Amino acid sequence: MRPEQIKNEVSKLGLSEKLLLVEDIWDSIAATNSEMPMPMWQKRELDRRYEEYKQGKLELHDWDDVHKGLREKYK
Repeated sequence: MRPEQIKNEVSKLGLSEKLLLVEDIWDSIAATNSEMPMPMWQKRELDRRYEEYKQGKLELHDWDDVHKGLREKYK
């Protein structure tokens, strides 16, 4: 089935059916996540950030504070 046909069929579904479909799609992506390669630039960046974290060079923020700040910024 072509993407446009899939979109057309999905548009006919009710909200609960769409949510179940999204959940199934997400689960299938998560199940094959190990097959998705990570670009080397991304691995280097994650390694760099982890090293900074271990050395105490990063300023950590509580998620609630970050969330509140974003909500205020984008009102």
